[in-house]
Amino acid sequence: MSTAMSTATRTDPRSPDPRSPDPRSPDPRSPAPHVADRSDVIRVHGARENNLRDVSIEIPKRRLTVFTGVSGSGKSSLVFGTIAAESQRLINETYSAFVQGFMPTLARPEVDVLEGLTTAIIVDQQRMGADARSTVGTATDANAMLRILFSRLGEPHIGSPNAFSFNVPSVRAAGAVTVERGAGKTKTVKQTYTRAGGMCPRCEGRGTVSEIDLTQLFDDSKSLAEGAITIPGYKVDGWWTVGIFIESGFLDPNKPIRQYTKKELRDFLYKEPTKVKVNGVNLTYEGLVPKVQKSFLAKDPDALQPHIRAFVDRAVTFTACPDCGGTRLSEAARFSRIKGINIADACAMQISDLAEWVRGLDEPSVAPLLATLRRTLDSFVEIGLGYLSLDRPSGTLSGGEAQRVKMIRHLGSSLTDVTYVFDEPTTGLHPHDIRRMNDLLLRLRDKGNTVLVVEHEPETIAIADHVVDLGPGAGTAGGTVCFEGTVEGLRASGTRTGRHLDDRAALKEAVRTPTGRLAIRGATAHNLRGVDVDIPLGVLVVVTGVAGSGKSSLVHGSIPHLSGPAGAGVVSIDQGAIRGSRRSNPATYTGLLDPIRKAFAKAGGVKPALFSANSEGACPTCNGVGVIYTDLAMMAGVATTCEECEGKRFEASVLKHHLGGRDISEVLAMSVTEAEEFFGAGEARTPAAHAILNRLADVGLGYLSLGQPLTTLSGGERQRLKLATHLAEKGGVYVLDEPTTGLHLADVEQLLGLLDRLVDAGKSVIVIEHHQAVMAHADWIIDLGPGAGHDGGRIVFEGTPADLVAARSTLTGEHLAAYVGT
Repeated sequence: MSTAMSTATRTDPRSPDPRSPDPRSPDPRSPAPHVADRSDVIRVHGARENNLRDVSIEIPKRRLTVFTGVSGSGKSSLVFGTIAAESQRLINETYSAFVQGFMPTLARPEVDVLEGLTTAIIVDQQRMGADARSTVGTATDANAMLRILFSRLGEPHIGSPNAFSFNVPSVRAAGAVTVERGAGKTKTVKQTYTRAGGMCPRCEGRGTVSEIDLTQLFDDSKSLAEGAITIPGYKVDGWWTVGIFIESGFLDPNKPIRQYTKKELRDFLYKEPTKVKVNGVNLTYEGLVPKVQKSFLAKDPDALQPHIRAFVDRAVTFTACPDCGGTRLSEAARFSRIKGINIADACAMQISDLAEWVRGLDEPSVAPLLATLRRTLDSFVEIGLGYLSLDRPSGTLSGGEAQRVKMIRHLGSSLTDVTYVFDEPTTGLHPHDIRRMNDLLLRLRDKGNTVLVVEHEPETIAIADHVVDLGPGAGTAGGTVCFEGTVEGLRASGTRTGRHLDDRAALKEAVRTPTGRLAIRGATAHNLRGVDVDIPLGVLVVVTGVAGSGKSSLVHGSIPHLSGPAGAGVVSIDQGAIRGSRRSNPATYTGLLDPIRKAFAKAGGVKPALFSANSEGACPTCNGVGVIYTDLAMMAGVATTCEECEGKRFEASVLKHHLGGRDISEVLAMSVTEAEEFFGAGEARTPAAHAILNRLADVGLGYLSLGQPLTTLSGGERQRLKLATHLAEKGGVYVLDEPTTGLHLADVEQLLGLLDRLVDAGKSVIVIEHHQAVMAHADWIIDLGPGAGHDGGRIVFEGTPADLVAARSTLTGEHLAAYVGT
């Protein structure tokens, strides 16, 4: 009986076999987790780059991680300066020493441990090269593919893809070639070489020709010895400038230029480079006009010093090349067509239209090329850049546009387990476009990649899988991790970002009354369609609309050029990048160092030049840099603190002079807030310096050190430094282009306060902006659209923010209504 029951128990299918394992417990027969699966995080331990203070975090792989914090809190130092920099350095080290010699050398970041790194692809906001030969098409693969397409299908056929490139000149050459044959025999053969290039010979592929106003180069009533040449930097005693004209022997230095013969005037202005001997030294003499063209016009205008740029603007007129009509291409390249369209027409099309044209081409012989070109052009449209054209100069793209152009080559990539690093990818995007950008970030993540994003926009923070909040403050008050976790955890964390994440600005109860009107009539720049608009004066005006709708074309293209009282005193602050080396700092950039040097010189009874690390007071060992750089060829160079000055940058005799008990190096180590108090009263009271420091504090840069190199500043800090500098200019109308770029949610309120103070002081403030808090705070809104490119260029709304919200007639109105919660 007992045996039967025992058997029944064992065979009853409803009863689990006591010998089988519990299904709820891990199967002991299943393999243990592979050791490689443990590397699911990027470990950072002891990061000290810039202002980071021994930061240690773990970032999950194959997730979207957003780094937040106030501007200057250390986000970029952690993401770009530590994680991405080390990844790139390690990748470079896999190449041979020979190849590394041609690559930029990267120093190892200040960090103790970095584990779990994968290949990093950096998509930052660095502007594309502003070279006149660089366009959107050449900066991507689109132009190269179009050239191949026209070389295969264009009628008439004119040659290889080079025949359609405006960067390749046509070359013809003939000569004798010696051909060696067996047994030491040689034979001379006449050879002719021809290469068909697409460059317009007149403008050399630039699309514009320059006309120089000779009256701006010299005063013809004077002689060379009297200083007739009026070009900046051309001094009578300068051997490389005026001196070579005087000593060349071609000209009479004491004869007024207006009395020159035709030959003398030609030699003075246009003579070809000629070797001459001046005081026993061999030099090259050439005419004044080619000299100006080589020294000034061949350079990027944005890289010129302000006084040189002013001279170029005054002396040179740029017009579209009359031969190629500004297309940059030779006549042959413009003559070859596909279905009635030449390559210049194709590059001038809006990219969304060009994508449709390419989609209509059906030629089996180039099917793979057409498929790739279609994907590239569709990526432009998908990423919100369909309003651009391939012939758009790359130097004219905003930081946000440049970043999205760089994204295009990665959208269709089959790579996985890659770390993508983005720097505020929503910069310059309308709220309507941010959703599309978020989708792209999520798509990259879902392909199995790690996505790291530095961002302030709440809409992008909200989609994060993991959030790292740095702070609590900026500069020396930042550099620590305040929070790590989910978005919901951030909201409840009580950090500065968490507290402001759900901030919503309310609409103004009452708006200001305009004091006048700025009339713009028939504006047609770029995609504007004969826009007529009256911009109110004496109030805060916000010009908004989707990216590419024509905002910048309207504001920057019309307002600064108005004549009369309306256009007088216009201060325009665009998004142009601040240029500066490691020798540049906030004190030198803002002009603050000048009154400081004079105050020290007056107190010590010496020359002001002694108190400049770039002049006579520089430490002779490190030349005023504070560190000694040792070049190690293909390896990263080593920077060591100068033993002579101990990093103070000045020679010892200069540091003996004091002002208010501080030497010049101690003053440059002060923060803006400390210096504001130091120069505001007492023995060191310097009103000129105090005024500049007040402006720096006004824009939220009170934590910056006066001597901090510009190269270490974040994008938001540079934007506000530029704003502070321009606030000193006397003007009745201030034009600001997206001043919230790089600003933390908590800092936007301070910016609004600054804009209010400007308006209350009697200024007219016109802001190009997408941030809903700025829109809600405006007295008047001008909304352009309804779309981008040729779908925009029209005024779709004018009125108060309350009217825009009530109407909800535009995309901006819908998003602003959702933002203010009505």
